[in-house]
Amino acid sequence: MPAPITTKKTTRHTIILPGAPDKFVVGVLEQVCPDEPTQGRKLALILHGAMGHKDYLYQKRLAHRLPLDSFRLDFRGNHESPGPWLMDGFSDDYEDIEASVAYLQEHFGYVVDLVVGHSRGSVVGMWWISSSKAARNVRGYVNASGRYRMRVSHNQSDERHGLLKKQGWFEERQTVARKPFRAIVTLEQLEAFARFNSAHIWEDFPAATHVLTLHGLADQVVPVYDAVIYARALGARSPGTHNLHLIEKADHNFTGMQDDVIATILKWWDHLERGKLKTGIWQTGVRPKL
Repeated sequence: MPAPITTKKTTRHTIILPGAPDKFVVGVLEQVCPDEPTQGRKLALILHGAMGHKDYLYQKRLAHRLPLDSFRLDFRGNHESPGPWLMDGFSDDYEDIEASVAYLQEHFGYVVDLVVGHSRGSVVGMWWISSSKAARNVRGYVNASGRYRMRVSHNQSDERHGLLKKQGWFEERQTVARKPFRAIVTLEQLEAFARFNSAHIWEDFPAATHVLTLHGLADQVVPVYDAVIYARALGARSPGTHNLHLIEKADHNFTGMQDDVIATILKWWDHLERGKLKTGIWQTGVRPKL
């Protein structure tokens, strides 16, 4: 059963990147039983998407309801973690995960058992779990709205592409954590973004890690077929399983459906803990209405 919010202790941590005292990330640790030893305790790592932050969408509420300790961070250039935001900053995000996990291992003795990634956070998280020694004990991975084909996008604005052709860049404007967010996106960054190769998952993703892929059929940012590709790639492994859960009216951020997303993750995790997972379409037990 999910742990009640009242039993958890929340602490904020600033993590300095190795060899770079001027670079750091900020994250939040949620502890189910804060008075008990943490050495060897299992941890969930929660990763946000592009131009997001550690508390947006379902991330904070999921952290409060998970039955295990969790850590969620702001990647560099997002919210409380300073630094330029880069469209092609996958390597920076990877370093942020490595530094965070090393810090949690050194200071608390945590072992990452579950990773939950949204959009770009999921893409980087899959890269990390496929290559880092610190990820070798991860039993579960949740891939929410993850992109596979980096060159394909539903959301191609004629205005932005016109600016790229004319001046080689455009300005991205968003609101992040109720604050204005502005970043310059260059043609070079977009080309580097498109070159990122997600195909490593076919050979490098851990064979024993169980995966849940969540994707909205109304996603206008990442085509839903990318979720099908992940199902093909990760559903052929053993003993790890893959479950595909498509949500009919959900957009890229699962707007208005975040509680449903959390409930699905918690139920899937309970099945994993009880050894009841089988590869296939995720069944919620609720018959669709006609």
